[in-house]
Amino acid sequence: MSKPVLLTVDDDPGVSRAVARDLRRRYAEMYRVVRAESGPQALDSLRELRLRGDDTALLLADHRMPEMTGVEFLEQAMDLFPYARRVLLTAYADTDAAIRAINVVDLDHYMLKPWNPPDEKFYPVIDSQLEAWLRTERTTPGELRVVGHRWSNRSYQVRDFLARNQVPYTWLLDTAPEAAELLKAAGNPELPLVVTADGTTLSAPTDAELAAAVGLSTVPEADFYDLIVVGGGPAGLGAAVYGASEGLRTVLIERHASGGQAGQSSRIENYLGFPDGVSGAQLADRARRQAERFGAELITTGKVTGLETRGQARVVRQADGTEIAAHAVILATGVSYRRVDATGLDDFVGVGVYYGAAMAETSSCTDEEVYVVGGANSAGQAAVNLSRVAKRVHILVRAAGLERSMSHYLIQQIADIPNIEVHTQTVVVSGEGTDHLERLTLAGPDGERIVDAHWLFVFIGAEPRTDWLEGVVERDARGYVLTGPDLVADGLRPPGWPVHRQPYHLETSVPGVFAAGDVRADSMKRVASAVGDGAMAVALVHRYLEQS
Repeated sequence: MSKPVLLTVDDDPGVSRAVARDLRRRYAEMYRVVRAESGPQALDSLRELRLRGDDTALLLADHRMPEMTGVEFLEQAMDLFPYARRVLLTAYADTDAAIRAINVVDLDHYMLKPWNPPDEKFYPVIDSQLEAWLRTERTTPGELRVVGHRWSNRSYQVRDFLARNQVPYTWLLDTAPEAAELLKAAGNPELPLVVTADGTTLSAPTDAELAAAVGLSTVPEADFYDLIVVGGGPAGLGAAVYGASEGLRTVLIERHASGGQAGQSSRIENYLGFPDGVSGAQLADRARRQAERFGAELITTGKVTGLETRGQARVVRQADGTEIAAHAVILATGVSYRRVDATGLDDFVGVGVYYGAAMAETSSCTDEEVYVVGGANSAGQAAVNLSRVAKRVHILVRAAGLERSMSHYLIQQIADIPNIEVHTQTVVVSGEGTDHLERLTLAGPDGERIVDAHWLFVFIGAEPRTDWLEGVVERDARGYVLTGPDLVADGLRPPGWPVHRQPYHLETSVPGVFAAGDVRADSMKRVASAVGDGAMAVALVHRYLEQS
C-alpha cells in the first residue's frame, strides 16, 4: 500500500516549500507529502491520487490565493477525499473569514502564519489531526446501499439512523438502474432495502435489525451494573464517560443515536475548548469513543419503558421485555421538539416535514426554497448549514425578533448570509401535498399567503420524554423530572425516603435515581450544562453508594 498523502497548497512558492519541508521533517516515514501552488493544481493532484487508489490524510490550504481561495479548494476537495482532515493556513487579519468558513467546509482547524517554532505551533496541530484521521472509520460509502422511494417516511428513517450513527451508505432511488438490479436479485422485497458489504439483504429492517447489521451493540453484556444511564445525549454521554472512568461498571441505553438533539447540530460554536466550533456529530462521536475507551457499554436501539425499585437494586425494563438492574440510575433522556399545530402537517412527517436537522436530507435541498421554524440556536445553526446548498432559507419566527432566544454570535452570522431571510411574527397555518409536502400556508403581519415548499425543518420548544416515568418519579406539570431541593420545596418527600438525609441536588424522588440534562426541571438547556450535569450526577452516585 502507498503511504497516505499530506497535501499542501499555497500560491507563495517560499511558503509552499517551507510547509512541505516541515511536514517531511516529521512525517516522511509514515506519509507522502505532495505540494501544489494553486487550488486547481492541487485538485488535479487529488484526482490523480484517487484514480490510483491512494488515500489522503490531510489537506493544508492557504486562505488567500488568487485563482481559488483555500476555502473554495477545500470545498471541492471534500468530494474527492471526504475523510481527509481540513486545515486552513491564514494570516491574523483573516481569522474572521476562517471562522466563518467553518460552516462551509466543516473545517477541522485553522492555523496562523507564521507557525515558528514548528515544535510548538505546527506539529501539535498536525499530530492531533493525523491522530483523528487514523481513528476515523474510512469505510467506502458504496459498501452499504439503501434502496427506497424518494418520498417514503421509512426510507428517510433508515437513512437518518445511519447518518446519525455515522455509518456511511449510498442512497439509491428505486427507479435507478443499479437499484432495479438489486431489487431483482433480492426477489423484489418490501422497501426500503438495505444491502450490506457482504451482500446480505434486509427488507424494511427495524432499527434493531439495522443496528445489528452494521455492528452496533444492541444487547447488554450483563444483567447487573453499578450504573445505568438512560439516554445518549450530552448529559448521558458525560455520565458514561465519568462513570466508567471512575471505575463504575456502566451501561448507556440509547433509543436512536448518540448525541441526542445536540448530535444533529451542524455547528456548536460556544462549547468550551473548541474555539473553531465543532459539529454535534463530531462532539458526540468523540464522547462515544471516549466512553467506550474507559469501558462503558453503549447500547443502541434500546427503548426503556419502565423503572422500579427492588430492594437495593434499581431495575429498568425495555420494550422487548428484557430487564437490566444496577445500584443506581441516571435519567438523561433529554427532550424532543414539539409538533407544529398546523392543519395537515402531520401527514408529511418524514416526507417533507422534519423535526430536527435531518442530516440525511441536507443534500436533497440543493437549489431549493427551504423553510425553518424556530428562533433558538438549533434553528439558527440548521439554517446556516442549509444555506450552503439551498437556493434560499426562510426562518419563520413567531416572535418579533431572534434576540430573546438566539445567541448574539449566531444572529450576526445569519445577518451576513445573503440567502437566509428571517420572517418575524410568522407561523405555519397548514401544509398540503400528495405523497409529500408541496405547499405551506403562512400567516404573518400582512395576512396569509401560500408558498411552494417541499422542505420544512422544525425546531420549536421542547417536551421531556418522561411518560414512562408516570407514577414512579415526581415530575412537574410539564413532565420535567423534579430533583433535590425542588422535591423538598414542593413537599414531595416520599414516605419511604431515608430520614437521615435530604435528597442530593440531582436526585429524584426515588433514592439512587438521578436526573441530568434537559430532562431535569429548571436545567439550563445547553450542551455544556448538560455535560456538567452528567459529571455531577456521577459524583452524587458515588456518594449515594458510599452511604447505602
